[in-house]
Amino acid sequence: MSRQREITDLLNKWAYEYYVLDQPSVPDKEYDKLYDELKSLEAVSGVVYPDSPTRRVGGEPISAFSQHTHIHRLYSLDKAVTDEELAAFTTRAEKAGAAENISPTYTVEYKFDGLTVCLTYENGAFVRAATRGNGTVGEDVTAQVLTVKSFPLKISYRGVLEVRGEAVMRLSVLEKYNETAAEPLKNARNAAAGAIRNLDPKVTAARHIDIYFYDVNYRSEGETLSQQEAHEFLIKEGFKVFPYFKIAKNYEDVKDAVDEIEVERKRIDVLTDGAVIKVNEPELREKMGYTDKFPRFEVAFKFEAEEAETKVEKVEWQVGRTGKLTPLAHLTPVELAGVTVSRATLNNYGDILRKRVKQGSRVMIRRSNEVIPEILGAIDDGNGAEIEKPTACPACHTPLIETGANLFCPNRDCKPRVVAMLDHFAGKNAMDIDGFSESTATQLFEKDLVKSFSDLYRLSAADLEKLDGFKDKKIKNLLSAIEKSKNPGFPAFIYALGVDGIGRVAAKDLAAAFGTFENLKNATAEELTELENIGGITANNVVSYFKNEDNLREIEELFAQGVRIKEAEEKNENGLFFGEKVVLTGSMQAYTRGEAQKIIEAEGGECQSGVSSKTTLVIAGEEAGSKLEKAQKLGIKIIDEREFLRILASKKPTETESEAENEAEN
Repeated sequence: MSRQREITDLLNKWAYEYYVLDQPSVPDKEYDKLYDELKSLEAVSGVVYPDSPTRRVGGEPISAFSQHTHIHRLYSLDKAVTDEELAAFTTRAEKAGAAENISPTYTVEYKFDGLTVCLTYENGAFVRAATRGNGTVGEDVTAQVLTVKSFPLKISYRGVLEVRGEAVMRLSVLEKYNETAAEPLKNARNAAAGAIRNLDPKVTAARHIDIYFYDVNYRSEGETLSQQEAHEFLIKEGFKVFPYFKIAKNYEDVKDAVDEIEVERKRIDVLTDGAVIKVNEPELREKMGYTDKFPRFEVAFKFEAEEAETKVEKVEWQVGRTGKLTPLAHLTPVELAGVTVSRATLNNYGDILRKRVKQGSRVMIRRSNEVIPEILGAIDDGNGAEIEKPTACPACHTPLIETGANLFCPNRDCKPRVVAMLDHFAGKNAMDIDGFSESTATQLFEKDLVKSFSDLYRLSAADLEKLDGFKDKKIKNLLSAIEKSKNPGFPAFIYALGVDGIGRVAAKDLAAAFGTFENLKNATAEELTELENIGGITANNVVSYFKNEDNLREIEELFAQGVRIKEAEEKNENGLFFGEKVVLTGSMQAYTRGEAQKIIEAEGGECQSGVSSKTTLVIAGEEAGSKLEKAQKLGIKIIDEREFLRILASKKPTETESEAENEAEN
């Protein structure tokens, strides 16, 4: 082994002991001496190893962050703020487990209050760090994260890996930093986020950020990990994890762990705002699935939010895409949990009355789940001005319609309603018209160019030339994006319509259940409520939407402009695997897992990621693990790769399949 390699390994070992284990084994002077020797060797050789500690020095400032698309979406967490909500979560998990013959266990960990980051490794080497962003696309902060010393640059895992962690500034580090800082930092949360998202990596390095890792977001190779296995995997690979990690068997155990965290969090050196509870079993996690925003198998229990007193200066009514009016309170600015709050929403007019809110009222506010400012209620009975219930739309002055507790503007041409509607329609998870924005929608409306969805598909270059900031290239790109959007997937089209109560998950469920747009359009409320994510109110919203002549006319106009929905393909009823729910496990010689999955689906089968009581077939390759064991326990039919190839060959053996079979037999 070369001296350079030897020193690199030794310095990384010492850094791991110091920054991850908090157990330094050598004096700083000895580390520094060896570090200087390594720098000299690198200068002479011209080689810097990928895991060299010299890479962690802050480099030159960058001009802007580039975007990075995560391999697997980074979901946010649903919140629980009461014991009842926490109990409801464990009840849902137990019900889902009972259907799969699984007794759920739970993991309980601290929820840190910093900035979420996602690190990517390829072939054992660190290659990239990105912020969470919108969950799909984040900012590339590799240069900044390289200054952090609490994660490895080299790991033993050789596949593609994404790990998730929380960048934090320890409270003691913040205090020490502020002692000499020209501009003291307000709080640890903002300090960490500001450090990672600073364009100058040297600023990041000066704040001595830590990252606590807590999840494996993606692995290209190997079985799906339980949360406990993910925790152990992170430790094994040298990532810094917080030492508190509890396994709970039921709600009582979960509640005990949460209560323990609430007490102990005030004694640790990291800012926390709650506890994270996750279902441990990967098979049950798969069964519970996701909502539009959150995994159903995990929840964040948020501790009581900070409250503050302020004054309501005025209330204005905002119009949304469905025409619903929402009161927005403008407040005297006040500091709350490290954030200046100047606005807060009220649900409806009934909410205003219940909370006795007037213009000029002193009110108590809190950041609901420490994110959304919420008015708790007035604390005085002063002579403030009563907030009047509007009778006409504040934007277009059309008389309002009262439905239940809410007020609606019925005018489909109302400016804020149309703008919000168009912005939603063109969104990434809807028709995905790249380059379209709320500002663009506003200009199109004001120039009397677009009043409906279908108007977008009538736009010409001459029309777009009338908009501020639109030159040849931008015009060409937007028209191209509009044309490209004409072939949406069925779920995306449903979501784009903006039916009240239909989010992305519900849209997917509707597409899967009804298969075609015509079937969905004619669905009854009874048929709709049979779906897991569709309740009575939402079902009625869907039925009402498709009974509305204006809506139907607009949809026909979309079709007339060339919009064609890519509806769900019917399964191959004559396929070799029709009706089978198949799990692939282990490695194959003839096909990659992705290739095998495509073959099975083409032959009418449905591929699952985990074994459950509903699985009908397991195809086990080499080194099959826990999925094979579970299938054996449940008595599910199991075949090996050779039998899989023989089944394929029984239909019509192609040259490729025959060669693959021969290779497998050899």
